[in-house]
Amino acid sequence: MKTKITTLITIALIAATSCKKLEVAPSDAISTETLVTTTDGLTNALNGAYALLKDHIEFNGTVDQNNMYLRQFYHLSDFASDDIVCGQVTTDPLYYSFTLGHSPAQGNTRYFWYVSYKIITGVNTVIDAVEKSGKTDAATNQLLGECYFLRAFCHFNLVRLFGKPYSVDPTAPGVILRTNLTDESQKARSTVKEVYDAVTADAEKAAGLMTQPRGVQYASQEAAWALLARVNIYKEDNAKALEYANKVINSGKFQLSTKATYPALFANAKTSPEVIFCVAFTQTDDYGKFGSIASMIYSDGNSGWGEEYASSSLRDLMSAHPEDVRWSYISPAKDGAGVVQKKNGIEMYYITKFSFQDGRPNLSSPIMFRLAEMYLIKAESEAKTGATAAALDDVDMIRKNRGLEASLYNKVLPGGKTALDVVLDEKRIEMAFEGQRTYDVYRNKRSLDKTYWGYHIAGLKETDIDLSKKPTGYANLTVPYTNPRIIYYLPVDEILSNPKATQNP
Repeated sequence: MKTKITTLITIALIAATSCKKLEVAPSDAISTETLVTTTDGLTNALNGAYALLKDHIEFNGTVDQNNMYLRQFYHLSDFASDDIVCGQVTTDPLYYSFTLGHSPAQGNTRYFWYVSYKIITGVNTVIDAVEKSGKTDAATNQLLGECYFLRAFCHFNLVRLFGKPYSVDPTAPGVILRTNLTDESQKARSTVKEVYDAVTADAEKAAGLMTQPRGVQYASQEAAWALLARVNIYKEDNAKALEYANKVINSGKFQLSTKATYPALFANAKTSPEVIFCVAFTQTDDYGKFGSIASMIYSDGNSGWGEEYASSSLRDLMSAHPEDVRWSYISPAKDGAGVVQKKNGIEMYYITKFSFQDGRPNLSSPIMFRLAEMYLIKAESEAKTGATAAALDDVDMIRKNRGLEASLYNKVLPGGKTALDVVLDEKRIEMAFEGQRTYDVYRNKRSLDKTYWGYHIAGLKETDIDLSKKPTGYANLTVPYTNPRIIYYLPVDEILSNPKATQNP
């Protein structure tokens, strides 16, 4: 019990130092008894877990400004996709996502694994304290539900990065499940299916507990439903995915951004009616050039490194509709003559989905779930069960709010495309840069096509680049879902300290 209480106090202290960022007023002094028995104490402890999604914390004895849960999550997900192009060779481990040159020792996976389990341990401590207290009032249940949601969210993100897609092999090794405080430190990996089952159970429990929402910067019943919709579409349980997507849509609590409001959606995430759950950043959390999500994909000349850009592959897909308001998040860097500039031979199309909150180039409150994804999950479920007209209607719901009123499908498939093709193309454009593309490709047993110029090509030199042609003869231009490097190696720290944890091939 002493260990559990010490951990709980540590979380509360983390919350107290981060509460300004979370816009929560903490108690100045929190006793062990208060933590267990009062709503304020539990709130502070839980806020410590939320803070770990965005704070730079000590890892291996140092605080590295590049280490932040969300920064690493987006890099590990998006930089491995065909939506973002690598503009140069770099020593930052993000480069391995582009090239598939993974290593068990790479710093970003090691930190992400560490902070994920730190969050999980934190919420497990709160769950343990609440359940032992016997409190069952609505306010306490809300906080308890948020803990279950965060545990589900973190386990799900871990298994997506370190385990094969459920649809490919549910019996494959997943990640280590931590659902209580009594597990041995050395524990084997659960299967992908076992992890998904645990995530589902936690999210369902969370949805049943959360009845007093605290704002979109915290988990809610609808956020749990949104997570369940995403988890079930990954499992190819189309009926359940449709059920939960409809629960969110039919709640009446959210609205799709319109053509007029969409360009400000991401800068105003905390107040947008489309947002279900976001991680709230304030001006105090503006990490600037060092450590922000935006700094690698945008620069106004001084604000960031600006070394990665929207790929020509994504821009080609979008090119048929210059009126699409989603172009507003792709910002070409032009010279005085209006010509798009190049870096190391690669055209510089900056990405601004993580910029301009409060007018600041490196500040945003990253969106974890929003209503548009629910329509697209619904459409995918319908496409896979033969309800083509309904799937196209849901896609059109997105398109008519993105400036494409004159280009709706109106229940008619375009020639040469399946309903699933249409849905996945629309989702690629709508959810670009939001950490979903690679999973959408591989879980549908497709190959990622990276046949375009960029420094994901090993050994590329600027003199090799000819933008009038596609590259040929290079390795990893296409990445099939069977490639073992669609997932990452478990970090060396876990392998060395836990002999029961087997390494990915």
